[in-house]
Amino acid sequence: MSTYGLWLSAAGMKVSEHRQNILANNVANSATTGFKQDLAIVTQRRVESRSNLGGLPFAHPVLDKMTGGINVRPSFTNLAPGPIDTTGRNLDLAIEGRGFFAVSDGTQTRYTRDGNFSTNRNGELILAAGDGCWKVLDDAGTPITLQPDLAEPIVSTDGNIRQGTSEVARLGFFEAANPAALRKAGENLFDPGISEMPPTNANLIPGALERSNVDVLPGLADMITAGRAYEMNANMIRLQDETAGQAISRVGRIV
Repeated sequence: MSTYGLWLSAAGMKVSEHRQNILANNVANSATTGFKQDLAIVTQRRVESRSNLGGLPFAHPVLDKMTGGINVRPSFTNLAPGPIDTTGRNLDLAIEGRGFFAVSDGTQTRYTRDGNFSTNRNGELILAAGDGCWKVLDDAGTPITLQPDLAEPIVSTDGNIRQGTSEVARLGFFEAANPAALRKAGENLFDPGISEMPPTNANLIPGALERSNVDVLPGLADMITAGRAYEMNANMIRLQDETAGQAISRVGRIV
């Protein structure tokens, strides 16, 4: 029974550490434009005699009614939109509702809700964050290039980019056919994986940015809870180890 308890407490520490890492990353990105928080998923582990029916020659009437502990599962990304902040800057763009901007580094295409754009020295529209290698794509999947000799770009709610009287491009909007297949690829970007990303219509809010959907205060509270759970399981391991040591010591004296 002591060994069983040690395994349960160790599993609890593992889950608490996993939750802490995810929560800490969420809180650290609470000011990241368009960031989507991750949710820690855990599942109950069934006892061996129930998860491997027929694999054991025996069962235990007490242990079989107990939990086998908990296991970590792949995290889930919450794609709910974040609050919108007005900036008044022409190349700050927020998508209202569903949809993603598409960006490319020349070899791969990724998707993001970060609409904080700027231009490089070649006039190409790029993500302001990072090293500037991600170029924003139009509705045909082609990098958008603005004309430096024309007026300041004005973006309409349907994604049309105009400079003066000239329409120079139309932003591409894409939606995941299977949102659950999206995987974070770093730099606040999503890899579609096996999911198709067909073009879609979106309502754009020019001169605004979508904030992170992380709520900091509940996140900090959850971090404290996870930290306490980790500490409690660590104390349980210590107590069980001391109990086992005393039992061995006393049995040794009796013998």
